Amino acid sequence: MSLGINLTLLMGENIPKPAPRSLIEALKSVEVTQSDEGRSGFQIVFQLGRSNRNDVKDYQLLKEPLLKVFNRVILIITMGATAQVLMDGIITNHQFSPSMEPGNSTFAITGEDVSVMMDLEEKSIEHTAQDEATIARMLISQYTQYGIIAEIVIPQFKDRPTKNERIPSQQGTDLEYLKAIADRFSNVFYVIPGPASGSSTAYWGPPQRKTQPQPALTVNMGSFTNVTSISFQNNAMSVTEVKGKVQDRRTNQIQSVAENTSDRPALAAQSALNQQAHRRTERYRETGRDTTQAAARAQATTDRSVDNVITVTGDLDAVTYGTLLQVRGVVTLRGVGFNYDGLYYVKSVTHKINKGDYKQSFTITREGLGSTV
Repeated sequence: MSLGINLTLLMGENIPKPAPRSLIEALKSVEVTQSDEGRSGFQIVFQLGRSNRNDVKDYQLLKEPLLKVFNRVILIITMGATAQVLMDGIITNHQFSPSMEPGNSTFAITGEDVSVMMDLEEKSIEHTAQDEATIARMLISQYTQYGIIAEIVIPQFKDRPTKNERIPSQQGTDLEYLKAIADRFSNVFYVIPGPASGSSTAYWGPPQRKTQPQPALTVNMGSFTNVTSISFQNNAMSVTEVKGKVQDRRTNQIQSVAENTSDRPALAAQSALNQQAHRRTERYRETGRDTTQAAARAQATTDRSVDNVITVTGDLDAVTYGTLLQVRGVVTLRGVGFNYDGLYYVKSVTHKINKGDYKQSFTITREGLGSTV
């Protein structure tokens, strides 16, 4: 690619190696979608031709063993002197599109990040006398062959039940269960590539909103502008508080459950949870919980409700921006006025790469209006 940006493609069954020249020359486009919820995905499109005698019987590229499903793919973007792993994933799908016009046939491989391997086998397992963080670490440790390293943040409310109280039971895939036990605390689980090629980090914990802000997204500021389009949405109906009662399963005492504040780090000067005249109220109706568990679930409901009050979508010129916009981090937006300037959480990013062109589409969110920077 031009303008100091280079794409490196590694492929292989177990240990990916640099793709051969024939694949690089046939590469037409790359698209990678990253989201703070769900698996990241990729699509690589190759141009097909039948210009030599090896292609008489069939397209030679279709017989390439590196393109088989369940092979591993690593994409590395180098900007200047800095290399970053964009995707470490598994091929899960082929799409062959022959054309009536010579040279316009394409072959696309699509896939998802390596966490897809955690979603293949449904299991029925008991995790006796284990809290959620311990269970998460144990499940992740079973996938070290894909270079996955666990990063666990222990919840504020820790619940390690005795065998006589209850036995945590997994009914589903490892990925489904990791997400389910994270959701109890409004936590997240995801796998991101890197920091080094061939390794990935499996994160189980709260959304990472205390990170150092990334380089600013800039609108209408002359030569500093790097955003090519942008739009905003303010959803007043998402804000939710929780009220109700719970009979503590340990003491049998009935306790009130109420939560109308968020413990997420503040990104906006005016949180909708505090500023709106009206907000939704959800009744707490769960049974069989102790007071600590009920408080954790009420807090999780309120936290999730304010995550996407303000949603911003836009397109970014990656060459002008000079780096990769990282999903699940914090970024500064400037040039759109006090109400919408400031810090945002990066919810999703789509990378679109063609020869000589690299664009990033983004979705960023926060809990209200007003800049704090």
